Amino acid sequence: MPEGDTVYRAAARLRRALAGQLLVKTDFRVPALATVDFSGRTVSGVRSRGKHLLVDVESDDKPISIHSHLGMDGAWDIYDRDARWRRPGFKARVVLVTESTQCVGFDLPVLELLTDADAALNYLGPDLLGSDWNATQTISRIAAQPDTPIGVALLDQRLMAGVGNVYRSEICFLRGVLPSRPVRDVDIGPMVELSRKLLYANRDRVERVTTGNTRRGQQLWVYGRRSQPCRRCGNLIVRDTMGESGMERVVYFCPTCQI
Repeated sequence: MPEGDTVYRAAARLRRALAGQLLVKTDFRVPALATVDFSGRTVSGVRSRGKHLLVDVESDDKPISIHSHLGMDGAWDIYDRDARWRRPGFKARVVLVTESTQCVGFDLPVLELLTDADAALNYLGPDLLGSDWNATQTISRIAAQPDTPIGVALLDQRLMAGVGNVYRSEICFLRGVLPSRPVRDVDIGPMVELSRKLLYANRDRVERVTTGNTRRGQQLWVYGRRSQPCRRCGNLIVRDTMGESGMERVVYFCPTCQI
């Protein structure tokens, strides 16, 4: 599931493939961008901002950013120039081709062009993996929502950018806090610190690990472990949903270890 660490890794891979390279062909497979052609332009950079990914392209005026969001199922793949794709072609939303490489964005729910990406994404909170990370500001933003369940606050990208469904469950478990507990009853500082620590530790890993155990099936404490024994107390993990109406997301927790 793409969260801040996943997007960070995707940006790093694309940066190695595209940054400083001349685009010889581009193919945007969404109606709004069907006539866009960036061939002959140079990619000036690739960066992540929370769960958002930006490919900056030089222009005569000012840089244009190809903005994508992976959503639940999106992915960026990198292939040799003439290699066959590993995913079905009909799922491709954009293809960026250099002399030696082709980068393909599949199943991207958001794909658009931004002339001022920093301004467009200014609503996001501090990026847990960004150079602009600011723990004090993040704590202040979360504390300003005292009645909000902490499990909802952690997913609010306006407060802190990068945490998704997996980390939400894992962070709450490690802090011994039920996701439904209101922010006013939570020690926010250590929770923010843990969020940063977990994403930073996993930023270069393909398999996300929060337990310290990299063996398959042992990497996570509670997420995806409905009705399985808690790794600490042995009681069964509970699966529930929470969030605003129409935007509910699954959450996992131990009803014994978390209060």
